[in-house]
Amino acid sequence: MALLRKAAAAFSAAAAVLLSTSPTASAAPTSHGTPARETFDRLPLGPVSEGRDWTADTSNGTLTVAPSTTGRPGRELRLRTEGNGRAFLVFPGLTAPGNSYWARLRLRVDVFPTAPDWAHWTIAEASGSDSPTLVRPLGGQYAPTDHGNFWGVGSDLGPTGDWTSWKTSAPATAGKWQCVEFHLDATDNRVTVYFDGIEQPDLTVSTAHHGGTSDPFTFPTFDKLKLGWQLYQADPTPSSYDVRMDDIAVSTRRVAGC
Repeated sequence: MALLRKAAAAFSAAAAVLLSTSPTASAAPTSHGTPARETFDRLPLGPVSEGRDWTADTSNGTLTVAPSTTGRPGRELRLRTEGNGRAFLVFPGLTAPGNSYWARLRLRVDVFPTAPDWAHWTIAEASGSDSPTLVRPLGGQYAPTDHGNFWGVGSDLGPTGDWTSWKTSAPATAGKWQCVEFHLDATDNRVTVYFDGIEQPDLTVSTAHHGGTSDPFTFPTFDKLKLGWQLYQADPTPSSYDVRMDDIAVSTRRVAGC
């Protein structure tokens, strides 16, 4: 009988622990060095405006959780915008030791703009409340002189002005899934970009080497990261844009491939 009472007590204690554990808290655990992670697999299908540790920022745009289109099990996020609208996931309060971090995600852009000339688009934007500077580690531009869209790192509203340092060595390919990464390194205000695990040195910018004015390029104290799509020019061609994302991770160290 004593053994039975002990077994019953142990079972009750274990049940109490299970009942007191939040299913949301355990849905997408993050390690100490990974302040943000999202796979969308535990979110319901359909329109979404928030998830674990993130909210949405939209204007003429929507976010929808959809079944995976890659043949893999699970779900992904579809972002759709009309005209020069925007649709972003926003990770607020995102800070990192030394003001430096890595980000990784799987990304597919169904189509890039072909008009107007020099149409400019953004995939990622990092900012901080102590400075107006917007750092855009993933973005690009349609260059009519080179007949295509090209990836580039950029910035806006800071002392170096509004610029996107796009390179013809980094063409933006529509309709293709890529594993994209960027590293924000505050030691030299350096942004480094990787596609499918391969560093893109032509896209690297830093304090003294960037695409803006002769002033030094300096980071704000980061506290927000936006991932999504924004096109800034009115009446673009095409008139709507679809972007898909999955396997998002932000970490103090480089994360394994997608």
